[in-house]
Amino acid sequence: MDEGLGSKLRKLLAMLDGDVQAIYDELGVVFRPRFYPIVQSLGRADSCSIGELAECTGVSQPAATQSVNEMKRLGLVASAKSADRRQRPVQLTPAGKDLAEALKPVWNAADRAAAALEAELPFGLRQPLDDALAALDARRFSTRIRDQLETR
Repeated sequence: MDEGLGSKLRKLLAMLDGDVQAIYDELGVVFRPRFYPIVQSLGRADSCSIGELAECTGVSQPAATQSVNEMKRLGLVASAKSADRRQRPVQLTPAGKDLAEALKPVWNAADRAAAALEAELPFGLRQPLDDALAALDARRFSTRIRDQLETR
């Protein structure tokens, strides 16, 4: 029996994350693939709230909170000063900035490896991924699942 599309997507993401994690482990770096978009966002802005990080990284607020809390325990991020006590912005610590700088060659190599992978494929990945993301922006996957549940 053929694997379903959802299963294949989960397998692809697990393989990619697992292989990137293996590189971090080989280098002896305590870092997770899910930290990457947070570090990139905080590298562009001095500080961001959890909500802003969730929005710009495309994860739920609880997922962003979980990653940020783990990054705090590792000393990569810390709470930033804010005039609004309801906001709890975070920023990279000096150790987080140093680690991001040290990991740039790995991230650049990952980008080149992704481009090489795409070149091996008959139809590439970029356009289908862009199309899928645009379709999901227009109509979230959760809505699509609910629709399928209603048609049962």
